[in-house]
Amino acid sequence: MTGVSAAEWLLPTRCAPWTVSELLSHVRVVIAWLPGMLAAPAPTRAEVSAVEYYRPDDRFAPDTNAARIALAQDHAAEQLNGAALTEDFNTTWRRVARLCQAQPEGRVVRTRHGDPMLLSEFLLTRVVEVAVHGLDLADALGREPWLTSQAADVVQDLLLRGSDGAAALEKLGWEQLRFLRKATGREPITKEEALEVSRLDVRWLTLG
Repeated sequence: MTGVSAAEWLLPTRCAPWTVSELLSHVRVVIAWLPGMLAAPAPTRAEVSAVEYYRPDDRFAPDTNAARIALAQDHAAEQLNGAALTEDFNTTWRRVARLCQAQPEGRVVRTRHGDPMLLSEFLLTRVVEVAVHGLDLADALGREPWLTSQAADVVQDLLLRGSDGAAALEKLGWEQLRFLRKATGREPITKEEALEVSRLDVRWLTLG
């Protein structure tokens, strides 16, 4: 994102009404929840998995989505320019990475939605955010996707948790990136494909 021009920061994304700058701000916001979560008292046990985190409840209700949109827009508006936004993003994720690496194995956190989760499971949801919105940003900018193979594997494994991922992709006839696009609503899916997905018990995550 450091090479994005002033005009490109204002381009629309598929995540309407966000522009490129606002979508990157959203990714920064969802990572920036972690310091407060780690500073809060740890729940006694985890009760929600990364898959269950994406359940279709009030976290994706219109009011919640409106607040999510406004928060990203406000943060983007606070930055002087794209360089300031990328610098702030880098500072945020590096701080969060340091804090998470210092946590003991089995650390439990409570999300802003009230879910008690293993930190490791919550971090899977952050990889989903970075990976999927990375595709959105690349598409908005007309660039080749910069999704890493490690992130793609994490998201694929989450979507196919409990299934034979390699076999499922082979039956669907999709390569990994196409699967991720379809499974996260970035590419249309036909009725025939939907039936095959249902037979394979692929989990479609509810994404705001």
